[in-house]
Amino acid sequence: MFTPNKGIPKTRFAFGLLISVATIALLAACSTAPRTAEDRSELLQEANSALSEARSGSATFDEIIRNAPGYAVFPTVGKGGAGVGGAYGRGIVYKNDAPIGYTDLSQATIGAQIGGQTYTQILVFETEQALERFRQGNYEFGAQATAVALQSGRGTNAKFRDGIAVFTMAERGMMVEAAVGGQKFSYEEFASR
Repeated sequence: MFTPNKGIPKTRFAFGLLISVATIALLAACSTAPRTAEDRSELLQEANSALSEARSGSATFDEIIRNAPGYAVFPTVGKGGAGVGGAYGRGIVYKNDAPIGYTDLSQATIGAQIGGQTYTQILVFETEQALERFRQGNYEFGAQATAVALQSGRGTNAKFRDGIAVFTMAERGMMVEAAVGGQKFSYEEFASR
């Protein structure tokens, strides 16, 4: 059986372990698409609203979106941690400005972090091939992936990595950790009706 090393108090170790188990259980219980028609409609409205806000806040970002074959909008990503943490959010994937499916992101982290926050995250696909790779499901960012913060009235310098650029907008909360490395994504096509 694993026991904490002498440098970590047992109560802090137990608390960290409890948070880890709870985070993993929570992420495992979440499905890619919202369960009810009302929740699916609400997610689409929130994604459209977040995208509109991001586009109106930066002419440079608006131009990037207009030239992209697709993008994924996560209107609210919740992130928290105290040594061990996680993040989760649901979103909508767009192809040629039309919504085509659901996506979700999850992230588990260990290290120097404390606090919690919610934010909007937008993935922009540079090429049709990058969008199609994402739609295959089980996409993951490498450990060094970072995001560009969208700030009202400022230009945006997109840095595409493997065909994807990541943009974030702060909502509320404060957390000391900004990397998006280690995020995992799943994808589910809209059901034909």
